[in-house]
Amino acid sequence: MIYLDAAATTPVRQDVLDVIIPLLTSDYGNPSSTHSMGQSAARALDYARGTAAKVLGVRTGDVVFTSGGTESNNLAIKGLALGNPRGRHLIHSAIEHPAVAEACAYLVRHHGFELDVAPVDGLGILDLDAFTKLLRPDTTLVSVMAVNNEVGTIQPVAQAAAAARAVGALVHCDGVQAAGWLDLAEIAAHVDALGISGHKIGGLKGAGLLMVRGKLALEPLIHGGGQERERRSGTENVAGAVATATALSLAAAANSTGTAQGHGRHLIDTVLDGLNTDGRIRARLTGDPQRRVPGIVSFVFPETGGETVLLELERRGVVCSSGSACAAGSTDPSHVLLAMGYDEDTAHTAVRLSFTRTVKEAEIATAARAVVAAVKAIAGR
Repeated sequence: MIYLDAAATTPVRQDVLDVIIPLLTSDYGNPSSTHSMGQSAARALDYARGTAAKVLGVRTGDVVFTSGGTESNNLAIKGLALGNPRGRHLIHSAIEHPAVAEACAYLVRHHGFELDVAPVDGLGILDLDAFTKLLRPDTTLVSVMAVNNEVGTIQPVAQAAAAARAVGALVHCDGVQAAGWLDLAEIAAHVDALGISGHKIGGLKGAGLLMVRGKLALEPLIHGGGQERERRSGTENVAGAVATATALSLAAAANSTGTAQGHGRHLIDTVLDGLNTDGRIRARLTGDPQRRVPGIVSFVFPETGGETVLLELERRGVVCSSGSACAAGSTDPSHVLLAMGYDEDTAHTAVRLSFTRTVKEAEIATAARAVVAAVKAIAGR
């Protein structure tokens, strides 16, 4: 079986397991305890915080460990908006993850905020002119993701952040799909908050972090004992924090090698060349052909049904998805593709193949041929 659904989750890296097993079996103290086992756990937590801060190019006090990307994004959006009430206006892009969109919607419903949604173009890139026109003197917070989780487009975070700062707004970025592909320190330098998920990069599910500038007021989502400098109460998940930081460091090191950069291009070319030469079938790459991370490749096949293609691919030994795993069970078409101008019927045919840098070239070649064969088989029925 060839697993090409890394944008949904990844296996835990062996290097990560080696580091955290002692924290789960022998060195399992509560880092808030004053005895030796507790202090040993506290040192492990400090190591994790320092490691993550180094990758992100920030101070250790800017790192808050959370349960994952969804909590990180919720804490950033709700915490900064409520903690810095300079206005009641929010902006997010039309292709944000539900963790961002629903957090903003909550502030609208329960705290009287206004929300504007900034459009994207047909390639899934934020329309900077339209975004800039939405900014107001009372804009509190804007959210622009680094990489879209469905089509892989890289967003102009630096330019959007500069425009937002010009009116005094805070800037949040969902960095979940950027980890392992882009320089997170470069992104972090432009924003006030950056969310990361551990299990997308070889860490544990249920663990992640938020980079948030320590000087900013942050209203916590979880109240209690005041852990994480009173920004996220609850006994710290030391193993999860160490796993996230270790995976983040390993991903950053792999990113510098450029490994697997050509795999995405090979997958795209093989599928498009293999299908678009057949007069019965149309295949279209979604997202920008160039401004994208190589690890997320998404197509629409107007002559097929997306779920049918997925079933046929799994029968042929390739596991992938139709889009965001967080929308599992929903029959609605992708909001990302709709925002990009696709009609509902075409949006329902989306197939996303995503992988990490450890994928083998032979696996990509096999998967690409399987996509061509699967779509041709379905279209010919």
